[in-house]
Amino acid sequence: MVNSKFLFNKLIVLSLSAAALSVGIQQQATAEVVANSSNSAIAAQRPTSETQLPNLGTPELPPLGEPFRYIPQEPKPAVNPIEEVHLVLKLRERRVYVYRQNKVQTSFPVAVGKGGWETPTGNFKVIQMIKDPVWQNPWTGELIPAGPDNPLGSRWMGFWTDGKNVIGFHGTPNPESIGAAASHGCVRMFDKDAQALFEKVAVGTPVIVEH
Repeated sequence: MVNSKFLFNKLIVLSLSAAALSVGIQQQATAEVVANSSNSAIAAQRPTSETQLPNLGTPELPPLGEPFRYIPQEPKPAVNPIEEVHLVLKLRERRVYVYRQNKVQTSFPVAVGKGGWETPTGNFKVIQMIKDPVWQNPWTGELIPAGPDNPLGSRWMGFWTDGKNVIGFHGTPNPESIGAAASHGCVRMFDKDAQALFEKVAVGTPVIVEH
């Protein structure tokens, strides 16, 4: 005969083993569910090859003749008000031209230096401006005050010097000399023209003297 107590103990052991096995199977199933859920979440976060990029549209091509709408430009340097205007004196023409941004604005007839006292050619700048100047006779030292008899007229604009003498544009009480080579190097103008030129230039304005 089989010992009943022994069988009872065996049954208890088998029952416990079956229970343990059942618990183990349930734990494994639970772990697989959690793992599958985690993998699904990770997969959902990963971008797929089918992800659509935003529609940026077709780039607009610049129209012909308007590249500046699309190409960055260097900032233009500020215009120097003094150099915006320059004078060109043409000795053969006996005329001075006033340029503003390289365009002729006006011109005036002049008298220039006579033989032996030619007006110097080259590139200069206005160095002196005087209203109602006093003239000093270079030979006698006599001073002639401002007025209708002053050889410089009512305006003086010097642009050349050798350290002793100065040459410039000025009015004159002898308007009949305008258009001739009649001065000692200076540039004579009708007095009203000298006044008009005086308002268009400043100290530093370039002066170009050509033959």
